[in-house]
Parts: sequence; structure tokens; C-alpha cells
Amino acid sequence: IKAHLEAWLPARYGALGRFAERWRARVRERVTDPADRRRWWEDTLDSPIAERVLDGRETEADALMDAALSGEQPHRGEVYLVGAGPGDPDLLTFRALRLMQQADVVLYDRLVTPEILELVRKEAERIYVGKARSHHVVPQAQINAQLVALAREGKRVLRLKGGDPFIFGRGGEEIDQLAAQGIPFQVVPGITAAAGCASYAGIPLTHRDHAHSCVFLTGHPKDAALGVDWNTLTQPMQTLAIYMGLQGLESICASLIAHGLPPHHPAAVIQQGSTPAQRVVVSDLAHLAEAVRAAALKAPTLVIVGEVVRLREKLRWY
Repeated sequence: IKAHLEAWLPARYGALGRFAERWRARVRERVTDPADRRRWWEDTLDSPIAERVLDGRETEADALMDAALSGEQPHRGEVYLVGAGPGDPDLLTFRALRLMQQADVVLYDRLVTPEILELVRKEAERIYVGKARSHHVVPQAQINAQLVALAREGKRVLRLKGGDPFIFGRGGEEIDQLAAQGIPFQVVPGITAAAGCASYAGIPLTHRDHAHSCVFLTGHPKDAALGVDWNTLTQPMQTLAIYMGLQGLESICASLIAHGLPPHHPAAVIQQGSTPAQRVVVSDLAHLAEAVRAAALKAPTLVIVGEVVRLREKLRWY
């Protein structure tokens, strides 16, 4: 039990206690009724003030505390841009889980699994804003505006995204709007699909004997063309991790062959990596699309191209 409690407590929890002790006298002076003071502390320790302390940003926490006690600043909301990882709830970070438990409202994507969504604070409002290829339930501009509006209502807004929000997750677009509007936000990285899916498939992305570099790219760009330098992508001793590449898989494989990779170059497609629904198809560039069709794989998938794929037979474990 002790080990579980220590794992759940933030690393800087002691700093939060020292912060509260430092402000104790002034709070007692400003909030004289004991019952009101207890509620005041409960609210404060579940607010952006406490988050600043846990982040090691005590100067900002002091400023917020001073404003709160002086009555100079109304309660402001905040947005948490959180990466949920590739699917397995055990791959969430402690920080992600803590913020998920504090949120008043959550906007979540299609790639967030039901098991992860279950870990969000039970009272939080849930808003689905999922996107699939060529079908957006809520347009990106509307999501951006919704984040701003909810934060201005004073709410703690959890923007929960599969994988890592800064790797093909449009996280940069969303916080750009928040920054422009002066909305406080924080970003919590998640294990990106390339790392998570490859690990669970037993395919190391780099290996001294097979790959000295790894390139992440998307098979579903903003416009119709991939716009990549194919000659760069066909260098030896290199692994390609292709996100959202299922729809254009045949074209991608053909382009890689046309620009120098041999038809027998190993490749794999991983469906719903790190979850019980994970499936892996291994083939070569010439036959990968056909093998994936025969297996009837469905999105979300990750495509891995490179000699490292040969290691799966030996290293597979999940």
C-alpha cells in the first residue's frame, strides 16, 4: 500500500505543504471564520495555484495566491493539453493522470480508449471531438474556440489526445490559439504511437546493426500530397514510422520502391498497438498492402519500414 501511495503522490508534494505553511498566517488573517478557511484551503489546493507549486513555479504560485487573497483577480480557467499515449492505460504518466482527475470538462479524440476515458474525474463533462480521415465531428477551428470559451468560464479544461499532442496531434495549433487569447495552459507529453506500438510489437526503432536513425512522417497530410523528399526516406540504416498511413499504403510502398528501396525491404503494419486488439502484419514493400487487405486491418495503424522489422520474430513479447 505504501508503494502505491508513493507512486500516486506528486514528487513535489512536500513543497506544496511548505507553501501552505508559509501562507498560513496571512490566510488566517484574511479568512477569519474557521469553516470558511477550511473551504478556502480545499479550493486552493485543488486549483492552478497548487499546480504551479507542484510544477516548481512557486513565484507564479505566490502571485496567484496574493491576487486571490486580495480579491483582485477572478478565478481563471486553464487548459491541460494531455497526451494519453498509444492506448494502454498503464502507459499514462503520473502527471497526466493527476490532471485527468482535476478536470471540470474533457474534450477527447477518437484515439482515446474507453479504458483511459474511465480514469477521467467522474463528475467531468465529456465532449467528443474525434476526427477520422476526411470526417471531422467538430472542425479544428471550432475545437480551438471551444477551448478558449470553456477556460474563460473558469473551468479546468482537459484536452485529451491519443499519443503525444505535439507529434501529428495538432497540439501546436490548439495552444497557439490559447496563447493568442491569454489563456493559461500546460502541456503533458504522452508516449507517441511510434514508440508505444513498436515496443509492443517487438520492433526496436533503432538498433546498432540495423538502423542509426528513425524518421516520423504522416501518411495523411494537411493537403492531398505528402510533400516529402522520397530520396531522403530511402537512405540505408534508417527506420520509417508512418502515422495514418493505412489509406495510402499502396501508394507509399510504391513510391519508396520507385525511389530506391528494394521490393523485398521489410515492413510492418500495427493495428491498435499496445491494446488487447493489437494485430501485426509483417511483409515486404512489394506485398505489404495486399497482406494488410487480406488481414482486414483497420485504423488506427502505424506503419514501420526498415530492417528492424526482421527482429520482431525474435523479440515479440505481447
